[in-house]
Amino acid sequence: MAFRVDPHSDVPPSRQIVEAVLDRVACGNLRPGDRIPSVRVFAEEALVNPNTVGKAYRDLEAAGVTEGRNGSGVFVTPAGPGIARAERKRQTMDAFRRAVGAALGAGHDADAMRDVLDRIAASGSEKGNGGNGVARAATRSVVRAGEGA
Repeated sequence: MAFRVDPHSDVPPSRQIVEAVLDRVACGNLRPGDRIPSVRVFAEEALVNPNTVGKAYRDLEAAGVTEGRNGSGVFVTPAGPGIARAERKRQTMDAFRRAVGAALGAGHDADAMRDVLDRIAASGSEKGNGGNGVARAATRSVVRAGEGA
């Protein structure tokens, strides 16, 4: 599971690790019962202190995405994919709302933003990454909600 922490990010390293694991579980790259790398191995790959990885693993376990098995390692739980998808959808939608609000506050035109989003969604659809009409409709409602802000 190759991953590198971005030392220039505003997001703390342990949170970056949590989000990376959540993404992999949410999209099915890690499935229930899959073992994730040991703290030591992950720390070496991500170029961080093992304590940072340990904190991320504790956060994932507290969320119910993973579970530690004494002497065996850390594994994705049966409920992990559902929890990971819900959490990442919540986080990304919150970030999207903040970005839309900031863009509107900076004077961007809502229609122009919808056009950009529609192009991105269409591109994602062509690549098999979603981008369906439901996403566009949801986006329109978020952009409209931000217009009143």
